[in-house]
Amino acid sequence: MEHKAKECLHLQKDLHAQLKFLREERRLSLDELALKARVGAARLQSYESGEEVPSVQTILKLSNALEVPASNLLDGLETVE
Repeated sequence: MEHKAKECLHLQKDLHAQLKFLREERRLSLDELALKARVGAARLQSYESGEEVPSVQTILKLSNALEVPASNLLDGLETVE
């Protein structure tokens, strides 16, 4: 169980940074991306701050809104063994 918790924490740390980077690279505000992805702005902010990890469905919504493959949101992520 501890292994999965460490893996989740690593995913959370890198995903939030990649999400914020891609949003800022496209010069989108939190509200603009939230509207495009049909995700609440407060929820999006919690993803970017690392407080929450988005579901696979939400990652797909965000990748569509950012016009990138879902794999771009996960670039650089590694499984912690």
